[in-house]
Amino acid sequence: MSKKIAVTGGIGSGKSSVINALRDMGYPVFSCDEIYAEMVKSLEYLNELSKIFPQAVVDSRLDKKKLSQIVFNNPQALQRLNALSHPMIMQKLNERMTACTASLVFAEVPLLFENGFEKEFDGVIVVLRDMDKRITAVCNRDGLSKEQTIARINAQFDYDHFDSQKYLQSINAHILKNDGEKAALIK
Repeated sequence: MSKKIAVTGGIGSGKSSVINALRDMGYPVFSCDEIYAEMVKSLEYLNELSKIFPQAVVDSRLDKKKLSQIVFNNPQALQRLNALSHPMIMQKLNERMTACTASLVFAEVPLLFENGFEKEFDGVIVVLRDMDKRITAVCNRDGLSKEQTIARINAQFDYDHFDSQKYLQSINAHILKNDGEKAALIK
C-alpha cells in the first residue's frame, strides 16, 4: 500500500515547482490540474457543466475565460462548479494513486483544505510564498490582471490566517517556504 502525500498551497505559491522536482527525483506524481484538463475534454463532464453554466460551454468546448468570469465574481457559482468537479477529480486521483505500486506517491491538490480532502492523505506538504510574489507570478504566468489574481486568491484557503496556521500545525503539515530561488525550494 502506497503512502499518499498531498502537495498544496495557494495559487502562485510554487506547487508545480515542487511537483516537478519530485518527478525529477523519480517519484510518482499525480495532479488534480492535469485530471481537470482531461475532464474538460470529456463530453460527459461538459454536458454536466453546461447544465449549470450553459454560457461557458460553446460547441462542446469549455470557454475557460467565460467560466472564470462567472465563478470568480460569484461565490455561489464557484461553489456549484466545485461541487460538480471536485468529487470527480478526487475519484480519478484516488484511483490513480491506489493503482500505483510505489511505496510513496505524491499528488498536487490545489484546493485540498477547501473541501476537507486532507483526510484522504497520509501527509500534507504546504507550499507558502509571499503574497506579492504570488500575485506577480500568477499575473505573469496567466496574463491576468492584479484584480483577477486577487479574486482567485481570495476564493482559496487563507494560509496566512492565524486559525489556518494553527490547523496546519495540528495536522503536522510540512511547510515549504518558497520565497527564495527555485534551487533553495528544491533543496
